[in-house]
Amino acid sequence: MKLSRLITRRKTLVTGLAAGGGLLLSGCSKELPPTYGNLLRMGDLLTYSAQRALLPGQSLVREYSHKDISSFPAIGTTNPADPGGIRYNSTQGPAYELLRARGFADWRLTIEGSVARPGSYSLEDLKRFPSRTQITRHTCEEGWSAIAEWTGVPLSFLLDAAGVLPTARFVNYYTFDAVADGIDMVDALHPQTILAYGMNGKDLLVRHGGPVRLRVEKQVGYKSTKYVRRVVVTDEFEDFGKEKLGPLQHGWSWYVGI
Repeated sequence: MKLSRLITRRKTLVTGLAAGGGLLLSGCSKELPPTYGNLLRMGDLLTYSAQRALLPGQSLVREYSHKDISSFPAIGTTNPADPGGIRYNSTQGPAYELLRARGFADWRLTIEGSVARPGSYSLEDLKRFPSRTQITRHTCEEGWSAIAEWTGVPLSFLLDAAGVLPTARFVNYYTFDAVADGIDMVDALHPQTILAYGMNGKDLLVRHGGPVRLRVEKQVGYKSTKYVRRVVVTDEFEDFGKEKLGPLQHGWSWYVGI
């Protein structure tokens, strides 16, 4: 097959995917994250558009009983302070170690960006919010799954306290193990999206993301990021390309709804 025909077929496919996504969400195209003109990103856009257009945004994932709780492997970063870790950060790693040594008494979660009331919350502050406990399945991108009980504050409560501005479209989060990621406002306001500080009736352990990790139950496991330290509400999509911290820079999709 000639190169010109290959290029033509590629352009046709990309255009079709983009058009499909546009048709699915023609009434709210401003809510779509950018696709970069890349074929893989176009596929992401189609998935995102189909999920948002065809499925109820606030429907709940299945919740299980205590008898369903299973063993839960600690995968990826298990201690941001470990210099040998795959995501060790020379600034955040030592900062995390100091916080851990003090029992996280000095830990703070900051919330900023497109909010009326930027602020900083201690672990005790988060525990003063109404809590939610849910037993859900973690579906890992590596092919395994596990069921655990999570306790924390719904992210929507924190966003409400901060006063999200009407222009806000995305919520990004940064961690102690040099990861940054984000979700749209639909998932951010979902009742099962929580900042978890407890697991299986106990404080969240370091190896599972303590003191606080995000649980995004409507997406695949890697979106439920560990070691959260900062939340930024934004009007525009951020791919974290400059810092090379986001999933897109490592071949992962930004949206992985289930």
